[in-house]
Amino acid sequence: MIPVRILGTASMLPGRAVTTEELSRQLGREPAAMMRRTGIRTRHWAEPEAKVAELGAQVLRQALEVAGLEARQLRRLLFVSSTGGEILIPASANRVSAALGLAGTCDGIDLNNACMGFLSAFDLASRCVATGLSPVGIVVVELGSRIVDASDARPYLVFGDAVAAAVLGPARPGEGLLSSVLANDGTLPPDTVLEHPVFTGRPEKVRFHVSRDEILQIAMNALSTATRTVLDQARVTLADIQWVLPHQPNGAMLRAIVEGLGIAPERIVPVVEETGSVGAASIPVSLDRLWRTRPVKPGDRILMVGVGAGVSHGALLYQVGE
Repeated sequence: MIPVRILGTASMLPGRAVTTEELSRQLGREPAAMMRRTGIRTRHWAEPEAKVAELGAQVLRQALEVAGLEARQLRRLLFVSSTGGEILIPASANRVSAALGLAGTCDGIDLNNACMGFLSAFDLASRCVATGLSPVGIVVVELGSRIVDASDARPYLVFGDAVAAAVLGPARPGEGLLSSVLANDGTLPPDTVLEHPVFTGRPEKVRFHVSRDEILQIAMNALSTATRTVLDQARVTLADIQWVLPHQPNGAMLRAIVEGLGIAPERIVPVVEETGSVGAASIPVSLDRLWRTRPVKPGDRILMVGVGAGVSHGALLYQVGE
């Protein structure tokens, strides 16, 4: 076990709610059919003037408040995003730190592992805490609305915006990561791609390069492998897990994940119908909803499992302490 405690979480959906009905009519599609196909009813799109660092600082302040900590107590800040902030240099984590009023009291690191970014950051933060560097703040800002447009309906109909945060610190007895399994397979054909405008010379939007069926097959293989491996390492079975938080790219894939892994529906926290596809924010949003809406008890085990472009995949098994 890696001893670590989730001290506080927070999440928010910035901007206005945008319905699938609204977007479908804009594209000349039948709204009911698109809602059935995507499993998404609404998503939120941040206002154009919204700043990534300010959104991140806002939600991290909320997580710190839940944890009973002040920002100046942070020793490390991990900023997670699939697209980064408004600038590339310096790190967006610097701007989040500045928005929190921090000056030289902790370091800040940007991390991008597509939709797996939060799990990668959680693993890194846990190892920091276990070796004496704590507390660590993780903030995820995904503004998918800024990398889609109506010229490509597939991403346009599913992507949304979300911001989430978690603060990790020293563990209580019997608490921490029972197992962590993370991997990337860059030999697989790229499925979801956002090219860099500096090198292409043009503004870029996210593109899906394979069919829905191919994405589903890749995702299910990766999720099954990660789940099986993390449970084997912890020497437990899925029946021993109280809560499962899978990545939720769309409603159809969430249903396939739940059925394919054999997860009882009451053990998950569905959010995708409300949030749309929010990249690395998907799991921490559902984690925050879990703490706020479910009867989580000491000794409960929480399985977080995800897959993303790369192809990145993995799972973390966390046990709640006394």
